[in-house]
Amino acid sequence: MGASRSSGLADALGPDEGAGGPPREGAGGVPGDSPENPESPESAGEPMCPEPPPDSGAELLAALLDGMDAALCAFDAGGVVTHWNREAERILGWSAQEAVGRTGFAGWAVRRADAHEVQGRLMAAMDAPGRQVHEFALLRKDGSRVLVRTQSARVLGADGKPAGVYCAFSEVHAQIDLERAIALSEALLEDASWGVVLVDVDLRPTVVNAYASRALGGGRTTLLGRPLGELVVQGVEELEAALQHVLAEGAPGAPAEFWVTLRTAEGERRRCWRSGFLRLASPLAEEPVPLGVGWLFRDVTATKLAQQEADRLRFRTSQLHRAVRTASECEDPMEAVTSLLDFALAGFADHVLLDLTADGPTAGEVMEGERLVRTAATPSDAPGPCLLVAGGAIPVRYGPGHPALQAVERTGSVRTSAGAGEAADAAAAWAAERRWPRDAAHALCTVLRSRGRTLGVLTFLRAANRTAFERPDTAYAETVAARVAGAVDLARAVGAGE
Repeated sequence: MGASRSSGLADALGPDEGAGGPPREGAGGVPGDSPENPESPESAGEPMCPEPPPDSGAELLAALLDGMDAALCAFDAGGVVTHWNREAERILGWSAQEAVGRTGFAGWAVRRADAHEVQGRLMAAMDAPGRQVHEFALLRKDGSRVLVRTQSARVLGADGKPAGVYCAFSEVHAQIDLERAIALSEALLEDASWGVVLVDVDLRPTVVNAYASRALGGGRTTLLGRPLGELVVQGVEELEAALQHVLAEGAPGAPAEFWVTLRTAEGERRRCWRSGFLRLASPLAEEPVPLGVGWLFRDVTATKLAQQEADRLRFRTSQLHRAVRTASECEDPMEAVTSLLDFALAGFADHVLLDLTADGPTAGEVMEGERLVRTAATPSDAPGPCLLVAGGAIPVRYGPGHPALQAVERTGSVRTSAGAGEAADAAAAWAAERRWPRDAAHALCTVLRSRGRTLGVLTFLRAANRTAFERPDTAYAETVAARVAGAVDLARAVGAGE
């Protein structure tokens, strides 16, 4: 920066800040106290101060000016340039040696036609407190023009009177980019339609926006600094693994979906989050130093459940279509029954039991003690096809209140499950008591009806590692039962005719 770059006082850089005492010798960077000023201490013959050491305040100030991200120049009361840092040199191309000492910007940094207006607006800061913001078109050394945004403020001398002006400026597009970045970050962290969580290198939330706080079930401040494991009951391992991968390797190329179970005041909730990740690095460090991860997510549970339900319905419709076509090729109606149940079982349940009424008694007779007869079933100890019971039908002695008997009584469907969280032995005892395979934990019993008569009960069973039957499952089971009942009725009609 030349002579002016290695000189200057701290009180020459802040608006409306008076000096704490008279300027030192060699501090000619103070606006209004240049060597050419006849009223400076040097020209008045005042005794000179000793040369400041290399680590003096002037050297520190020069280093600070050159290290600034914004361009800075300063003028004395006469409009002479007294300071010019490296960022100003980078933007306009004029070095400190070429800039310091010039009067105003006319003819070199501003077109002569604009110089009077620009100089007047800059120097007007001497007569007004605070900072003034302007936009000017300045000239580069190569003759091109650049639009800059300036902040100018007056500098007070030791006597408290305006002694000059300092002006910080930057290219308008850079300033607008900065303002946009700040506005974007503030919008994301306030009212974005996506959840935004900033996670530190210890995988603890440091900033949470409103959407994310609602999704995580806590306040924006109460969630900060807490391990994710305190908020997420299931799925936290996958989420933390993704965050650690981003810290180590960088952001993945596509969003990822995580199914998690949250602990809330209302109980546990299972949610699906479509998530994207960004690795945050410090812009001030020479080497990329990770500051954490920016985690953006959106709750897509409703969409995913709808997609799953559509896929499930599409698969079940296809299975029923295939089952009907296969059953239509069977000569024996009971073979058609087992074919229907094999197709229905795929993806729906682990076991199926077909219990028919003996000799077609009415529902009332079944409830009064007439026994249901086991006609077909899947293997109880391993997966397998549904087969007719070999060696004759086996009576099933269901006790009072059995779900199958309830289905007959209601002429509908009954869903039941073992108690949630029961031990394996207790669940096995629950199934054995109802004369079902020991691994059964969820059951769906639906009545078989044809031509206004009850023909039996169809029971679907699921193991404990699967979810309980729900209403859509009941509708599907009743559709299967209607087809099975038609085939059973046909088998009985054919048998009676023979």
